[in-house]
Amino acid sequence: MTESAATPPTAVVPSVPSATYRLQLQPDFPFAAAEAVVPHLAALGVSHLHLSPVLQAVPGSTHGYDVVDHTRVREELGGEKGLRALARTARAHGMGLVLDVVPNHMAVPAPEHLARPLWEVLRDGPRSPYARWFDVDWAAQGDRLLLPVLGGPLDEVLPDLRVEHDRAAGERVLRYHDHAFPLRPGTEQLQLRALVDAQWYRLAWWRQARTELNYRRFFTISELIAVRVEDDEVFAATHATLLRLLDEGVADGLRVDHPDGLADPAGYLRQLADASGGRWTVVEKILTGDERLPAGWTCSGTTGYDALDRLDGLFTDPVGVEEIVRCYRDFTAVPADEGGEWPPTLRAAAERIVTQDLAAEVDRLTRSAVRATGLEPAALRQAIEATLVRLPRYRPYVVPGEPADAEDTALLEAASGATGLPAAGAVCDLALGRHRGGGQAAADFTVRLAQVSSALRAKSAEDTAFYRYHPLLCLNEVGREPDRPATTPEDFHAFSERLRRDWPHTATVRSTHDTKRSADVRARLAALSELPGEWAAWLGEVSADLRDYLAHRGMPLPERRVEYQAWQHAAVFCDPGAAERVAATLLKSEREAGLRTSWTDQRPEYEQIVTGFVRELVGGPAAFATERIDRALRGPERVNVLGAHLAHLTMPGVPDLYQGDEERQLLLVDPDNRRPYDPDTADSGEVSEKRQVTQFALRLRRARPQWFTGPEATYEPLYARGVAGEHCVAFIRGGRALTVVTRLSRRLADAGGWRGTELVLPEGVWTEVLTGRAFRAVVPLAELLDRLPVGLLVRDVDE
Repeated sequence: MTESAATPPTAVVPSVPSATYRLQLQPDFPFAAAEAVVPHLAALGVSHLHLSPVLQAVPGSTHGYDVVDHTRVREELGGEKGLRALARTARAHGMGLVLDVVPNHMAVPAPEHLARPLWEVLRDGPRSPYARWFDVDWAAQGDRLLLPVLGGPLDEVLPDLRVEHDRAAGERVLRYHDHAFPLRPGTEQLQLRALVDAQWYRLAWWRQARTELNYRRFFTISELIAVRVEDDEVFAATHATLLRLLDEGVADGLRVDHPDGLADPAGYLRQLADASGGRWTVVEKILTGDERLPAGWTCSGTTGYDALDRLDGLFTDPVGVEEIVRCYRDFTAVPADEGGEWPPTLRAAAERIVTQDLAAEVDRLTRSAVRATGLEPAALRQAIEATLVRLPRYRPYVVPGEPADAEDTALLEAASGATGLPAAGAVCDLALGRHRGGGQAAADFTVRLAQVSSALRAKSAEDTAFYRYHPLLCLNEVGREPDRPATTPEDFHAFSERLRRDWPHTATVRSTHDTKRSADVRARLAALSELPGEWAAWLGEVSADLRDYLAHRGMPLPERRVEYQAWQHAAVFCDPGAAERVAATLLKSEREAGLRTSWTDQRPEYEQIVTGFVRELVGGPAAFATERIDRALRGPERVNVLGAHLAHLTMPGVPDLYQGDEERQLLLVDPDNRRPYDPDTADSGEVSEKRQVTQFALRLRRARPQWFTGPEATYEPLYARGVAGEHCVAFIRGGRALTVVTRLSRRLADAGGWRGTELVLPEGVWTEVLTGRAFRAVVPLAELLDRLPVGLLVRDVDE
């Protein structure tokens, strides 16, 4: 048997994980490093390692989502040999592997020969056998593929281009700095300008991507070209290696990245389930508000952002949020559509993105609509843009040739009807696949509008409006909506029961490589909602002092909205050593917001003012002023961290822990949260409260999976009896494991504590595993939670 076909040692690994642990693989943390931490994670109680993408990616990539070769395991991580060694070690410890699938796109690398399918298309054009891989509108560029890679207009940078032999590519290429493009056969001897114009690709200034790009991409990232996995041949070629690893026992489950970019997510998931034998598979679907995962999707559920939303909301005081929003508006005086209010800010961001950043995508939609309907392009384009910005979710799921369901019909009719535009009706009919006639152009529009819609929602909400509107930064998170800040205990129980009933094996999550802030940062910020008056008073004092100090020094000051955000970060860290991390985060925030600077139009003077100010605020003399707010936050932060953590680990679904989250971990947006995993940081030798909660909960899940994910894994809310009952959330899993957590503890303390509030336990003796104490019948919460603000109890009965 060859090395590639060798089967790892057999061990009992559950088909459905009891808990997964996400590891961000990268050159500085390869398979061998992951293998070294397996014993630590097994002792923690984890059943499966959840790995970031493992296929060959752009050299040096720290995330792996820029795949260049679907046939190979990434050599920088240790190749397939290293992955198999990791799998063997994991299996020897009773653990399996979950692999991250990236079906929507692959990289446009430099040099381009790293991605052979794309290389073949660049050389041979639309008649290449690989042309079916990519979603290209060839007619829009005269049978050429636009490559927006030049640093300036072609005529200006032409002297930087040259033809030479490339040893790695094995042929003559057109060289431009790190780029190496193939030559169309028969053009090698032409003069340079004629040669450039004769290729199947059109080299262009990078700024032209916004308006002239003719291939589908991932969001607005031109370096990631979309892949047509709806084509059976493309699906087979891009999934063969991962499916082989599943079949040979190297891996056990899958996580599907960005299904909303696909032409037919439901069809893709059916095909994947058939090919994988129905392995445990979760999808990175971001559900908005009360949106439900489509019932027909053949998967185990989502990656868990819907659970993140409910868990965060459970520990957020809605009354306090209202006061904080008033404080924010008074302090910043920001216009409503630039961050003053959420709905106008989101609408303004969407209108900018759809008319600027996604202009090329809207152009393509307009061309399809014109071909299908014969209506005027300008009217159609206006109606398309107006409909897109009014869609309140990521996308509809209409498949050409199939009737749209009632939910998608209502969604699109409401959005198009709200525009009041004459052509909106035609746009709605095309989007719903009910336009009569139009042929392939109509079908193309139906698919593409949904794909553009998902890109627009992600870019306008997560990547723009979140960086403009920030009264309380913990609300600005993937899967959350800032104007829906809180979850009542009743709503949490209803959500949990629905998960248990409809998606019992779905993943649940609190931190990921994509979250804007780690769970513990958000838990600390949520504590501010319990002390809005103290926050406002402290903010006013320290801001006035800092502004006086910096004015005396002659330092320029940024706008109040920047300062407000910086003070929240200062309150999180209360550490001068975090100044550079916060400065980098605020700089990214300003560029993403796009109000005063941006990634594509950077204003160095303004950016220096922002970063210099933030360094002074977080790392200068003002850092000493954080002691007061730190004291106020420590108590409620502890309650929030432990409560949300335990609820996450024991609620319905499969908890996914992000690397290091068994300990207190304050991480900001990428790249801050994608640093190589340091197990020494997570294993200080001293067992913290959070690690203790993690170990007991995960070991219990692993030992008693039937209580949490099996057919007997019931979910029963348990309501406290007494005046402070709303501050206790409790539920029983499988009739045997009882979770008790405290919420809104500052408000509880201000009201006088538990004041006799008690929990009526079901029959039997219940042992609280975190402290070893036994309880029965009626237990006062002041007694049960006197040592920790949470409790995990197991009923002692014979099996």
